Amino acid sequence: MNREEEGTLLNVPVERHRLSNGLRITLSMDRSVPIVAVNLWYGVGSRNERPGRTGFAHLFEHMMFQGSANVPKNRHFELVEQAGGTLNASTWFDRTNYYETLPSHHLELALWLESDRMGWMLPAMTQEKLENQQGVVKNERKERYDNQPYGDWDERMQALVFPSDHPYHHSVIGSMEDIGAATLEDVAEFFQTFYVPNNAVLTLAGDFDPGHALRSIERYFSEIPQGAPIPPLPGNQQISSVIGGVVEEEVVGNVPLPRVYLGLRVPRLVAEGFHTADVAATVLGGGKASRLHRSLVREKRVAKDVLAYLFPLQTSASLLLFWVTGYPDSDPDTLRAALLEELDGLESVTDEELDRAVALTETHLVRSIQQVGTRADLLSMFDQSFDDPGRLNGEVERVRAVTLGQVREFGERFLGPDNRAFLTYLPGEVQEPGEDQ
Repeated sequence: MNREEEGTLLNVPVERHRLSNGLRITLSMDRSVPIVAVNLWYGVGSRNERPGRTGFAHLFEHMMFQGSANVPKNRHFELVEQAGGTLNASTWFDRTNYYETLPSHHLELALWLESDRMGWMLPAMTQEKLENQQGVVKNERKERYDNQPYGDWDERMQALVFPSDHPYHHSVIGSMEDIGAATLEDVAEFFQTFYVPNNAVLTLAGDFDPGHALRSIERYFSEIPQGAPIPPLPGNQQISSVIGGVVEEEVVGNVPLPRVYLGLRVPRLVAEGFHTADVAATVLGGGKASRLHRSLVREKRVAKDVLAYLFPLQTSASLLLFWVTGYPDSDPDTLRAALLEELDGLESVTDEELDRAVALTETHLVRSIQQVGTRADLLSMFDQSFDDPGRLNGEVERVRAVTLGQVREFGERFLGPDNRAFLTYLPGEVQEPGEDQ
């Protein structure tokens, strides 16, 4: 079966522009439904944070909803929701994004709101707002990381996979100490450094007139001054393509079941081998017909659940993650051995398995693009990562082009004992600092 001849390739319309202040603009018109998505990516995430300033990108995401010169605190949410729209934001290793989806006749509302906080947020920033959001973020860390079973797995795994001086070594949410130490001057400096037009991508997808939309964007954003060149990433980005051995950590604490995590360095998002890593991860852990679910859950019955996920990261390497959750009496060594048996067996991948993984990956992509909000986000991602939002239209072809030989070579190069970070959680009493280990 020739996968390259099947189906219909993507044809997402893409129109690019750039304002004189450096703001990149992508327009993708779709008049089929009277809604429009506005998506704004800033090229700043946890990788841009200096030692002692971790968590700033995420803290600043919260600060961006505390009002700007012409928009009172929380009014951004109120105005969009009163117009029948939805909105949110998120922070990641490589970016922070802000997005609204709303009836198309309210497009200018979203553009005005986003431009006001890009250009005129500092006048509305106060010590009271900063302290309030520091408390919110600290509580979020307690709830999602510190007091949640397995909640700190990503923080621990990042520290295992990436060296201490690498931009991905620390978690997105940052440390309690750094969050609490942020000053108003720190926040203002962060804003002036990264929240500038020349570090942003604005994407519209959905029902709009391109000419009118571009004129509106120029009206609201063109007077915002261009910022200084974005500082280079801190730390050392020159790391090996693999970890260089087996590293591991064991955590005994408040978890209901034993669980084994395995993290590996694999090709980064912008590298040629990324799609092979994505397909290989799906062969191993994508759905209930995957190798790991079939073997560990259905046949051997050593695991309650399994997961495989590829983190699409831009700097040095991506992170390929597996987890295997056992039963109350499971031996973590048994879970680990069963997981490694399937990873080692990737050399026997079949045409049928490859076709299934490619179809799953393609289906997920196409379904995502059908939603204007996700489509806008993907276009912003391809603009920031590749300086080419139209590259999205070639993704199906790239996935279909992955071969059996490439998947087998990927397994041999990246799934071996020179590239393994194990994190094991075991149920038990939480030990306080200073107690005997």
